[in-house]
Amino acid sequence: MDLSKIRAIDVHVHAEVSCHDPEDPVMGKYFDAASTYFKAPRERPKIPEIIELYRETQIALCLFTVDCESGMGAKRVSNYEIAEFAQKNDDICMAFASIDPHKGKYGAREARDLIENHGVKGFKFHGIAQNAHPADRMAYPIYEVINEYKLPVIFHTGHSGMGTGMRGGGGMRLKYGQPMLIDDVAVDFPDMKIILAHPSWPWVDESLSMALHKDNVFIDLSGWSPKYFMPQIIRYANTQLKKKMLFGSDFPLIHPDKWIAAAKEVGFKDEVMPLIMKDNAARILGLS
Repeated sequence: MDLSKIRAIDVHVHAEVSCHDPEDPVMGKYFDAASTYFKAPRERPKIPEIIELYRETQIALCLFTVDCESGMGAKRVSNYEIAEFAQKNDDICMAFASIDPHKGKYGAREARDLIENHGVKGFKFHGIAQNAHPADRMAYPIYEVINEYKLPVIFHTGHSGMGTGMRGGGGMRLKYGQPMLIDDVAVDFPDMKIILAHPSWPWVDESLSMALHKDNVFIDLSGWSPKYFMPQIIRYANTQLKKKMLFGSDFPLIHPDKWIAAAKEVGFKDEVMPLIMKDNAARILGLS
């Protein structure tokens, strides 16, 4: 990837439908609720459409699904499908994989294969959708593989648009989105770069504390328009955590250009914006 040819790196982009399989009907109900919550289009773009959009906007992307087969009973988009498209479009796209923590040692086998043979550059976990405490020991075999290769991992934190407004929240438990639950993982796997996804509301200060305290903890600012950020996010991004904050959109729920336009208006310092938009991610992803 030629960093001189891209203007930003979006570390948080979802591949929600397969090119080979129809949309899972279980997942479809959650897509409807999330689209209503985010006021986003219901139709989900397929992987080639996502990659082409990002190429046109000169933004590199980390692309992943969420494996919630155990927690939600929904069939995942294949990590291998995402990896295949990423390898064919490695000028702009990096594949992250998602493996349900309940898969334990079998999941660890898949993680190693994806890293060694399919070019996967990182991983995504979503405790709320996966119905899993991030530090549950069942996930540790998977973490051990990731830690061995010193790869980044994105953990969902804070509120979840998935399940919002559904009966009983669609059965999803927000408690697994509390950032401090990931603190044990950061301690036990110090070579794993942990990215806390989203501003982590209502636990914003926990994420800021963890990123300040742990050298291997970072924050991506996806899932919210910057115009709704809490003041302490801007304050820390401009000061102590200027090398810890990453641009992420949460596409297709938020368009990257819309996020960037809002970010220019909220008070990030001129010298900090390049760090957030590209430089910090390039360093964490091993691109620079």
